[in-house]
Amino acid sequence: MSREQAYLNMLGAAVQIQWNVALILEAKAVEAEKVRNWMLNHVHEGCFENHEKQLSNPLDVHEQLVEVLEGLTKLQNGLCSNLKTILPPEEESSDGGGLGGLFGGDLGDFDK
Repeated sequence: MSREQAYLNMLGAAVQIQWNVALILEAKAVEAEKVRNWMLNHVHEGCFENHEKQLSNPLDVHEQLVEVLEGLTKLQNGLCSNLKTILPPEEESSDGGGLGGLFGGDLGDFDK
């Protein structure tokens, strides 16, 4: 397998991971909307024993969401560092299109 093919495989894998992350975020958004609607319709001040309990339960939910977002952020940072190793530095990328001539020419040649 050539170096260019290996790079293309790595970029393809990164694309698949990004697609899966997008699906996860979409599912989380739908889930959050359902939870919001349920809470607006069923949870009210009378459901809690005291004000402290009324504050602590929603904070637990928010803490779980923050943990999910932190995990996804760490995943994205890892992907970014991997992509930085594949792509050439900025000063080399000025002559060969968006990927700096990584594949031997301008990527706009595919239309021809």
